[in-house]
Amino acid sequence: MIKVAMTSVYVDDVAKARAFYTRVLGFETRTDMDLGDGTLFVTVGAPHGAQRDLQLLLEPGEGPVAEPYRTALYAAGIPCIVFSVDDLPAEYERLRGLGVRFTHPPQEQGPVLAAVFDDSVGNLVQLTQPLG
Repeated sequence: MIKVAMTSVYVDDVAKARAFYTRVLGFETRTDMDLGDGTLFVTVGAPHGAQRDLQLLLEPGEGPVAEPYRTALYAAGIPCIVFSVDDLPAEYERLRGLGVRFTHPPQEQGPVLAAVFDDSVGNLVQLTQPLG
C-alpha cells in the first residue's frame, strides 16, 4: 500500500507561513530546520496525533518553476490545497474572527460544502465538509 507521507505548498515566506498554519489554522510544527544558508525546512501537520504520518512542507515559492505556478493558480482562483473539516460553518466563523480573508463563504458544490480563503502567504486554500 502506498500512502502520502508529505506534500508541499509554495509560500512567500516560510516563517510567516509557519505562524499562519500553526497559530491560525491550528497545525503543529513537525520539522523546523535551518539549512544553514538562511533557508528553512519546515513541515506542519494536524495536531493531537491526527494524521500523524502526513506532513505539509512549507516550501519557498521563489524560482523559475514555483513563482509562475503559484501566481497562475492564485490568479485563476484555484486553491493549491484542500483541507477537510467536520463543521465548515463553525470553522469559517472561527477563521473570520481571526482575520482570515475568504474569497467565498461556505456554499454547496456537489457533494460538499466548500469555502476558499487566502493563506496570507500567496495561496488560496479550500475547506470542505462532506454533505449528507
